[in-house]
Amino acid sequence: MYSSRSRSAPAPFYETVKQDICKKIAGGVWQPHDRIPSEAELVAQYGFSRMTINRALRELTDEGWLVRLQGVGTFVAEPKGQSALFEVRSIAEEIAARRHQHRCEVLTLERVRANAIQASALNVNESDVIFHSIMVHYENDLPVQIEDRCVNADIAVDYLTQDYRQTTPHAYLSRIAPLTEGEHIVEAVRATAQECAWLTIKEHEPCLLIRRTTWSASRIVSHARLLFPGSRYRLQGRFIS
Repeated sequence: MYSSRSRSAPAPFYETVKQDICKKIAGGVWQPHDRIPSEAELVAQYGFSRMTINRALRELTDEGWLVRLQGVGTFVAEPKGQSALFEVRSIAEEIAARRHQHRCEVLTLERVRANAIQASALNVNESDVIFHSIMVHYENDLPVQIEDRCVNADIAVDYLTQDYRQTTPHAYLSRIAPLTEGEHIVEAVRATAQECAWLTIKEHEPCLLIRRTTWSASRIVSHARLLFPGSRYRLQGRFIS
């Protein structure tokens, strides 16, 4: 009669590599943003095929343990940051609260005529003059947010002259037009090819999008499109009834 005694099969080679890498990260041997050995070095270290090593690294990247930058290398991922859902805070404040370094790269800072979408978002007339900016925010040199913002030029007249390496749009706007009301619309989206390049993510990677509108004294001050890579950010909100 056939014996039903169970036997535990050995773990696949790629799982062995994954477990070992996870132990090094969890144990602090490899810290966030550390560059790990290359595929070739891991092949030599473990004695497994390049295909096996590649699968282990690919799955660890998909699971949020690693970040792979094409042509640069593979790095230990930063634990997911957390963004406030109900509060209106700047990305710089959130990063500073985690005792990390923030920096901003300004891609666009311009005076434009509002198109139909921008006019509707700001409650102004189409072709009215508005200000428009696109910035990428970094946490410890890892891109974590694209901020695409249109601003009411009648309210924030000096918006284009600010040094956004030293301050943020949120900080400036809060100073000159204190917030009285805010709205968040949150959705899961797929980033454009250009946005994926700015965030150094793969084109299929899901992202979180917050559309944030802020008012001061019943007038809309700005409308921002805030895009986060889903693997690096999460939202948290709390309310009391």
